[in-house]
Amino acid sequence: MRYMPAAQPPLFSAETSLLTAFGDRLRAARLRRKFSVDTVAARAGISRMTLFRAEKGEATVSLGTYLRILEVLRLEKDIALLAKDDELGRRLQDLALPARRGAKAGPATKASAP
Repeated sequence: MRYMPAAQPPLFSAETSLLTAFGDRLRAARLRRKFSVDTVAARAGISRMTLFRAEKGEATVSLGTYLRILEVLRLEKDIALLAKDDELGRRLQDLALPARRGAKAGPATKASAP
């Protein structure tokens, strides 16, 4: 039984653009800190080639590797922002909520005393 596909499925251009922009931001953060490729790779426990691939935004780089690079750059808290605001999911969830039991359909009226 095979759990992983033999090859990575191709990315849509919008996905590729997002990853490329992320890689560019990683590289810019490294350069602002004046860290060399060797320094970041060694501290992250990855090869120089893996760092180059991450800075190009390649999809084959694991999320764990990106997290280690972010930690070296002291940006690891940014990972908590991924998928943080699931606006669509909350709307879909709200649409599927059942009506409360005992809730009246119309406005509440006082019962008249005889």
